[in-house]
Amino acid sequence: MEQVPVTKIGFTRLTKELHNLKSVQRPEVIASIAVAREHGDLKENAEYHAAREQQSFIEGRIRELESVTGRAQVIDPKELSGNTIRFSATVTVVDEETDDEETYQIVGDYESDMDNGKLSISAPVARALIGKTEGDSVAVKTPKGTRDYEILKVEYK
Repeated sequence: MEQVPVTKIGFTRLTKELHNLKSVQRPEVIASIAVAREHGDLKENAEYHAAREQQSFIEGRIRELESVTGRAQVIDPKELSGNTIRFSATVTVVDEETDDEETYQIVGDYESDMDNGKLSISAPVARALIGKTEGDSVAVKTPKGTRDYEILKVEYK
């Protein structure tokens, strides 16, 4: 079974979500189904069908999170150091064409969130950065064309 890299913070968030799904949302949807059944004819009972659909989503997400957390390789960035980019590094880059600076933390697929600077390890930018060091330039093929970045800073925090 293939291990799934995840940061320590990401693992904590995934296990909290799993706990919430099992202990809060699952019992709530089961109660909603029971209430909807009491209303009679299930064929035309919109509440029943909505609750069953929600139950299906919750059960699927529980299975997914159990699989991910069971295969998780938890990496604490605070235990790493150096200026070579690896999983969990926080990297500041500058677009060589526009001079726009951006900071990303390279994280696992299940914890990526571009709005908060969490870049998936499988994203083209992350793949291009892995193994590089401060001062290096990288060319990244994106849907909008090739972008050139200079690596300004690598941190593990």
